[in-house]
Amino acid sequence: MTDRRFEIVLYGATGFTGKLVAEYLIAEHPQLRWAIAGRNQQKLEQVRRELGAPDLPIVIADSNDASQLSEMARQTRTLISTVGPYAQYGTPVLEACATEGTHYCDLTGEAQWMAQVYERINPIAQASGARLIHCCGFDSVPSDLSVFFLQKHFKERYGHYATQVAGRMGDAAGGVSGGTVASLMYVAEQASKDPAIRKTVMDPYALYPAGIEKGLDGPDQSGISWDDHFESWTGPFVMAAINTKVVRRSHALAGLPYGADFQYDESQLCSSRAKAILSAAGLGTVMAGTFFSPTRALLKKLLPDPGEGPNQTTRDNGFFEFWAHGTDGTHSLRVKVAGQRDPGYGATSRMLAQAGLCLTQDELSVGGGIWTPASALGDALLARLPSVDIHFSVVETA
Repeated sequence: MTDRRFEIVLYGATGFTGKLVAEYLIAEHPQLRWAIAGRNQQKLEQVRRELGAPDLPIVIADSNDASQLSEMARQTRTLISTVGPYAQYGTPVLEACATEGTHYCDLTGEAQWMAQVYERINPIAQASGARLIHCCGFDSVPSDLSVFFLQKHFKERYGHYATQVAGRMGDAAGGVSGGTVASLMYVAEQASKDPAIRKTVMDPYALYPAGIEKGLDGPDQSGISWDDHFESWTGPFVMAAINTKVVRRSHALAGLPYGADFQYDESQLCSSRAKAILSAAGLGTVMAGTFFSPTRALLKKLLPDPGEGPNQTTRDNGFFEFWAHGTDGTHSLRVKVAGQRDPGYGATSRMLAQAGLCLTQDELSVGGGIWTPASALGDALLARLPSVDIHFSVVETA
């Protein structure tokens, strides 16, 4: 792909997160050969003016026009897509990249869509050499790479891998984007109408490759629980529904190196039992509300619209901490992921950009196919993330 016009095409550059990715690339990677893409020429020109980059190339491609998508994919080594909901708009884009041998990464957290496209598109990508990677933002890079990072150090220290890992979301500050709300509502609407989609969303192993027997993990935590390792109450973590599935897929794609009985769970650390109860009740109420048309319509009115999101002050002052604790029953090891900027947008836009750069510029050990961040990018992405203020470290435990 060395003769392609662009190294990266950013598809969806007029959206809230797409603009943040564009701002990062224009500021921090001046030598990059890249373009912004979307369906609206005028909006793309406006983005170009706001970036102060009048010569930045524009590519026009509508997600409903297969020929435009194919032409866009042929021009670049890697396509970064922020166009969601991906279940609504993403399949033709993914298929175009798979067919044209173009690497691809996105921000989807829509497990039902990911599970639907694997069987048909994965063989196309394997044949063309295209590496396609979902979940390259806050869901699910901290979760997926923290397990990868922990297990690497666990084996170096103890000679084998941890058989159980607990992911725990710690302190964080940030805001909500309308694009994320739209994706959540679309998943809920699909699940409320289709029992098969509802089953996929609830299946802990929904993203496992075909032919691999499921492990021992059950449903994600929905109530409160006491965690002896962290000496803390925990409540349900909203992103666990996708993060846990991605971690399990990474393990399966690697050949189950942690053992067929490896277990992973994820929840939110809470400072008291009362806060855990409030967290569980609040999240449960919102999630239940998304499954019914009247309450879903009310939530849409109360939450941001697509294209809206937290302001720059909120993004810049945001942060997050994520922990992973691994054990084999005898030994334990804990790692911390610390990120500056709000997790959903300030940090996510940079994670996605670095995933795209990783696909474009780094030597990777996997061939074509649909991968996860850890299974395809692993050490290469870990090496890149400190440049965007996301740090992984081993925390000594007793």
